[in-house]
Amino acid sequence: MKINGPNQSDFNPYHKQQIPKQLEVKREMKKDQLEISSKAKQLHKGHKENEARTAHVERLKAMIESGDYKISYDQTAQKMIDFFSGK
Repeated sequence: MKINGPNQSDFNPYHKQQIPKQLEVKREMKKDQLEISSKAKQLHKGHKENEARTAHVERLKAMIESGDYKISYDQTAQKMIDFFSGK
């Protein structure tokens, strides 16, 4: 008499209850979706540049192009120190 152990490949009492692999339903992967709120859309549409800031930038550009813009190294260094020290 031959005994094969507890894991016999022929013996599966639930074999008839198992779903054959051919009949398994393949589930589709859900795709990522992004929905932007209406408020965010309004903020994006209504984003206008600050007129004072735009005027300041244009003035600086003109000064740089004409060569009239002078850099204050002491003031720049002080602002860097203030920024990195958290003042």
